[in-house]
Amino acid sequence: MIARELEAKILRLYYAEKWKIGTLSLQLGVHHSTVRRVLAQAGVEEARRPQRASMISPFLPFIEATLEQYPTLTASRLYQMVQERGYPGSPHHFRHMVSRLRKKPKAESYLRLRTLPGEQAQVDWGHFGKLRVGRAERSLMAFVMVLSWSRAIYLHFFLDARLSSFLHGHELAFAAFSGVSRVCLYDNLKSVVLEREGDVIRFQPQFLDFATHYRFEPRPVAPARGNEKGRVERAIRYIRESFFAARSFRDLAHLNQQAQTWCQTIPGKRPWPDDRRLTVKEALRDEQSHLLALPHNPFPCEERLEVAVHKTPYVRYDLNDYSVPHDRTRRTLVVYASQEQVRITDGREVVAVHPRCYSKGERLEDPSHLEALAKEKRAARQHRSTDRVLQAVPSAKSLLASMAERGLPLRPALLKLCEWLELFGAQSLESAVEEALRLGSPHPNTVARILEQRHRGAEPKVSLRLPDDPKVREATVKPHALTLYDQGLSTEEDGDA
Repeated sequence: MIARELEAKILRLYYAEKWKIGTLSLQLGVHHSTVRRVLAQAGVEEARRPQRASMISPFLPFIEATLEQYPTLTASRLYQMVQERGYPGSPHHFRHMVSRLRKKPKAESYLRLRTLPGEQAQVDWGHFGKLRVGRAERSLMAFVMVLSWSRAIYLHFFLDARLSSFLHGHELAFAAFSGVSRVCLYDNLKSVVLEREGDVIRFQPQFLDFATHYRFEPRPVAPARGNEKGRVERAIRYIRESFFAARSFRDLAHLNQQAQTWCQTIPGKRPWPDDRRLTVKEALRDEQSHLLALPHNPFPCEERLEVAVHKTPYVRYDLNDYSVPHDRTRRTLVVYASQEQVRITDGREVVAVHPRCYSKGERLEDPSHLEALAKEKRAARQHRSTDRVLQAVPSAKSLLASMAERGLPLRPALLKLCEWLELFGAQSLESAVEEALRLGSPHPNTVARILEQRHRGAEPKVSLRLPDDPKVREATVKPHALTLYDQGLSTEEDGDA
């Protein structure tokens, strides 16, 4: 588009000054096709260039008939068909021509959605990239619920889109709104719909139990009809622009703390679309009296998973290993995982409880589980002490690797590291090992010299280890008077004299 003043200037110079199209294009700095369009709109016959015959012209009847029969046929497949019939042109020009020949879909109109207060909420997930947690890279997912009448927004971030996270997000949203809407709209995601054939829907059983517990109707929208829940779609876009853009946070807990503060302030200050004299926060206060009351007992939202325990006393859940008592090996146990905790049960008995870990390749252990195993097996005690050193002193792995490259024995070094860990603690030993590696001398003697220099003058810790022989441990030692030793020494001195 060009300005009206420039169009008037082109017409004036063409009619009054008799300028040619090339002169107008050169002097006014306008492309010749733009000049021709302006003159053609004014009825100038000279500006209408005769249409040249195109290479595609002989194939147009075939292309139009094919598109009429198969409207969604791709241009690449259609190009192969006309190429077999002798079309010599390039695929790029062909795609351009097909896009002009293909029938455009009919424009669709939509009615404005109006709901009663407390009647409907819209729910969806939003993907906000990746978040690094330890050695794992997790998807950062935002659970978003919008009350359709008041437009109030609830936002909470999770590190996955599992069913347990989905249900927990509902619980947090219902608590934040102080009630439950009668209907919740969803996409056809697997946490809600297992199978759908037209209007026949098979819901996810645990989610259906959850909806029954909170007494709301789950209502999936028609496939590929995101406009039916446009308020939550717009809310996710609003969250990206108003909350998440250029935001920094330490971890997931810090991000959710900021999200909670944002939900209670910024979105509530927006003008309410149905009456701009009110804010969304004021409309929410009016809607809360129409919401269903919360049940007295919470719904168990934990994820349940049956896992097999093999030779070692660990169960694998979500890329990490959790310890169990050694007498539960070769069994199938049940894991109940919440956002903060992992419970492992054998029948009705809870055999282990661990904090939830979102990293990967980690091993979470209860010391009592492995100590019981170590009491039974001597080899297990040795392995346990070695494992404890490698976990408490990460630099020990590099030290042992360097020793292995030089052909030095590893077992005596591990025993010394275990002894030094007891005497000096993990922090001091880690610092000494790092110093030895920095000096380029990966040897236990170097570590011992550094520890001696750093702890010279300090009172050392005494570690007394008795053998496992009960005769030695239960032996009674009778104390003697020290005067007997003095008499013995004086007698030896007289004899020497």
